[in-house]
Amino acid sequence: MVTDSDETVTYHLLDRGNSQRLLGAEVFDHEVDARELARFVAEPAYELVFACSGERVVGFCSGAILRHPDKKPIFLINEVGVMEAWQRRGIGFALCRILIRRARSRGCKGIWLATETDNAAA
Repeated sequence: MVTDSDETVTYHLLDRGNSQRLLGAEVFDHEVDARELARFVAEPAYELVFACSGERVVGFCSGAILRHPDKKPIFLINEVGVMEAWQRRGIGFALCRILIRRARSRGCKGIWLATETDNAAA
């Protein structure tokens, strides 16, 4: 568990021990599928950090290590989501920061993150 200065929000790197906390979470585009969640957790190149207020998951950030034969590994931040009521509190930024630190600790030299130009929150 990683904590931030905001005492009401805790941040957790996804692992087998805490993955069940994502089941029923409303922050994702679709309902979390237990089988796909297990596959995600088992894949060493995938990373996800999630934010909780109490037991409620209020945000997440996911990504993957990308390898190429002639370059150092890079990390692609695939998706960042924060529940609307929890936006504009720095949670998305904190989630990205934690995931970037994790990627760097795993040897990634570059980080990729993109968003649409009309995504004001991002």
